[in-house]
Amino acid sequence: MVYDQLRRLAARCLSRERPDHTLRATALVHEAYLRLVDSEVAWEDRVHFYRVAAQVLRHILVDHARAHGRQKRGAGAERVPLEEALMVGPNAPSGIIELDEALERLATHDRRMSEVVELLFFGGLTYGETAAALNISPATVHRELALAKAWLYRELARSS
Repeated sequence: MVYDQLRRLAARCLSRERPDHTLRATALVHEAYLRLVDSEVAWEDRVHFYRVAAQVLRHILVDHARAHGRQKRGAGAERVPLEEALMVGPNAPSGIIELDEALERLATHDRRMSEVVELLFFGGLTYGETAAALNISPATVHRELALAKAWLYRELARSS
């Protein structure tokens, strides 16, 4: 029942990756499924499932990037708009590993802002679904996303 949605999320995540990426959407979905099945989570509802799935997809992509030894981009990096700073893939100013590290730092500063970014960008949830998953209003999602983007942009700019 959720396979098609997971496949769309995986395809969306991988569409932003480099063209010669070795991980395919089907493999990503199967790996995510295995991790989700092995988890002992008491699923509350559909949004809760996709919230956990977003985290799993993120971790799989980060693990894959680390396994392939992606190098951190050096000094002299080109300045880019904030939206591109959060993008994963060949056009990204920072790789997925740097984004993951920045999200981890954000989580220590403000866990909910980190979750908002994770659910929207990795989980493919809408603003309304993200608000429901975190038990906050859609307006709060918008506000926290704006703050999180600014925070992440600053962090990613420091590391480049």
